[in-house]
Amino acid sequence: MPATPPRATYRVQVRPGFDLDATAAIVDYLADLGVSHLYSAPLLTATPNSQHGYDVVDHREVNPEVGGEAARQRLLAALRDKQLGLVVDIVPNHAGVAVPAANPAWWDVLRRGRDSAYADWFDIDWDRGRLLLPVLGDDPAALDDLKLVDGELRYHEHRFPVADGTGDGSAREVHDRQHYELVSWRRGDAELTYRRFFAIAGLAGLRVEDPAVFAATHELILRWAAAGEVDGIRVDHPDGLRDPAGYLARLREAAPDAWLVVEKILEYGEELPDWPVDGTTGYDALAMVGGLFIDIDAEGDFTVLDTHVTGRHTSWEDLTHATKLAAATRLLAAELTRLAALAPEVPTEQARAALAELAAAFAVYRGYLPHGARLLAAARSEAGRRRPDLAGALDAVTRRLRNPDDELGMRFPQLTGAVMAKGVEDTAFYRWTRFVALNEVGDSPVRFGVPPAEFHRFAGAQQVRWPNSMTTLSTHDTKRGEDVRARLAVLSELPGRWAEQVKTWMEYAPLPDPSFAHLLWQTAVGAWPIERERLHAYVEKAAREAGASTSWADPDAAFEQALHALVDQMYDDPSLHDELTELAAAITPAGWSNSLGQKLVQLTMPGVPDTYQGTELWDNSLVDPDNRRPVDFDVRREMLARIDGGWRPPVDTDGAAKLLVVSRTLRLRRAHPELFTTYRPVPAHGPVSRHVVAFDRGGAITVATRLPLGLARVGGWCDTALSLPVNEVKDLFTGRVYSGGETPLDDLLADYPVALLVPPTTDAEAAS
Repeated sequence: MPATPPRATYRVQVRPGFDLDATAAIVDYLADLGVSHLYSAPLLTATPNSQHGYDVVDHREVNPEVGGEAARQRLLAALRDKQLGLVVDIVPNHAGVAVPAANPAWWDVLRRGRDSAYADWFDIDWDRGRLLLPVLGDDPAALDDLKLVDGELRYHEHRFPVADGTGDGSAREVHDRQHYELVSWRRGDAELTYRRFFAIAGLAGLRVEDPAVFAATHELILRWAAAGEVDGIRVDHPDGLRDPAGYLARLREAAPDAWLVVEKILEYGEELPDWPVDGTTGYDALAMVGGLFIDIDAEGDFTVLDTHVTGRHTSWEDLTHATKLAAATRLLAAELTRLAALAPEVPTEQARAALAELAAAFAVYRGYLPHGARLLAAARSEAGRRRPDLAGALDAVTRRLRNPDDELGMRFPQLTGAVMAKGVEDTAFYRWTRFVALNEVGDSPVRFGVPPAEFHRFAGAQQVRWPNSMTTLSTHDTKRGEDVRARLAVLSELPGRWAEQVKTWMEYAPLPDPSFAHLLWQTAVGAWPIERERLHAYVEKAAREAGASTSWADPDAAFEQALHALVDQMYDDPSLHDELTELAAAITPAGWSNSLGQKLVQLTMPGVPDTYQGTELWDNSLVDPDNRRPVDFDVRREMLARIDGGWRPPVDTDGAAKLLVVSRTLRLRRAHPELFTTYRPVPAHGPVSRHVVAFDRGGAITVATRLPLGLARVGGWCDTALSLPVNEVKDLFTGRVYSGGETPLDDLLADYPVALLVPPTTDAEAAS
């Protein structure tokens, strides 16, 4: 484990358009903000013009499109100058193959087949014949467009190699001699002969369980770590690997001093396996922190509203079973077929059905034997309840899945994670729209809010077991940015007004899919004002992900036209536009309070806090690619300079109050880590004590307002006081000193809805 983990990280989406030199140019700002480490998107060579970097095509070099090795060295020099470290993102599960010519290993496999030196790199089922590549149009005559050019096969912009000695004849004849076969893109989900990342044919699974493949794909990253040029590693999607525990053990051995976190998405109540890592990338913390600011008492009202607007009662359990089953049998049909073939003792269709039902009933992304045995047993029970006709097949395959050395048992967990991601995150989250602030990675739409006592239990356990796990509120994968969710949380405090308003809107401007309409109206209110083109892009992606009224594979032109017409109506219809603007304005101040509260809690709770690029100001981002929009760092740098000059911004000024909270908190964590070594709830006493959450980290005391509308309705803090464990404290945001003991909250939170209390002798570096 690392001797000194990061104090705080700042995530930057390094990409073409914001390269390593642009990143180096903001290092001084990040140092001033208070982070200890830059946390970068993947840096290795990716598919040309990749905007995210998770489609690595060459593990041997830094992506030339972000500046290459020379620019990396310039970034390292800038970081060293400011005494900042570097955390990098790595992608062990898959590689980019959408542009074969860009990936030397994949190109060689296509050219040489099983004789390629890289044939074992990729998880290919060679026994099923030629390697299928789903790139052709949906036309039986598509191969007629194939051409032979410069010794390569060309299909429009796509290039493919030709095996030695097979280049004579027509393009079709040459194609038929290759180790690969070009097929319709529609055949990809059902017939592919290689494991993918989820259902993306352009991302082929890597076999990093092979020590040679591990060494080749990690050599550069590990060389950086050994040289002290990388302090931390974020591991993307470990659930996709054949043996995550074995992989992480090998990685830890190769990088013993690195801070190591894994993108492991834990379901409610699930524990991180006892891996040699420092923790997760923080989705568990995101769910707990966000839930603190939702009014639990509103659950029944939102359930009634959802039933009214959709015309039916929707069971989350039944919906997710259906969407997961569809993901297993349609989107991931090729992977399901490969698994079924490993159980020849069961008739093929029964094996497919049994495995699909087990995956649909699996309660978490992936189980890990032996501890995952109870999860498998629960899935078997639920699958049997739903499909008693499959009892024999279910028993047969379940016996196989209990054996960790069985090939079927090794591969099945790779399916369950993909089924969960595609069936729930990417489908059910867009269909079950009761309250979309909860439809977030790592959260559960049926867990309506988090009581303070539950949060304290979670945070206390993190301090004991995973004190160096990452915490976050926004990532490149979140469905809505943290400030959008914070504003939506306000709706839980006025369910009656929201119900009346949304029903009026849906009657005035109906959409054929009322469930999606409810998602659209919530998202619009949460992000308003939002540029028209951004909302258009969002609703099209969201509706296709939902797959109910339109889809990626078969877009419904009429529905999408109605959807875009509704978005335009929000901007062009004066009465609708005014009502939307009025409601958004009415809930925005309470949303700001929630934003400051959840940000302070996230930054000070046990763990290593991450700030996603740009979110130190108000940020109304939606799902990617919206959350990868350019960030104006000049505005942030100028605003921070004003704050450092003595300006104490009001809450309603361009997000400056959030920048105050972020910068002061991060500087304190960096300068005084000794104030963040324990965890203890701090009690409040009085008639509205439920509206505050407070805890002591060992000298730094966090105080945040909960449910601000409810607090305002009763006239404020009403003689409620905080029982401070010390005699005298100073609020880092206002500079005021308090005598400690029973401290009235109306005094403590007079200027801001949050306070960060420290010993009055804390040196000025943290506040300057």
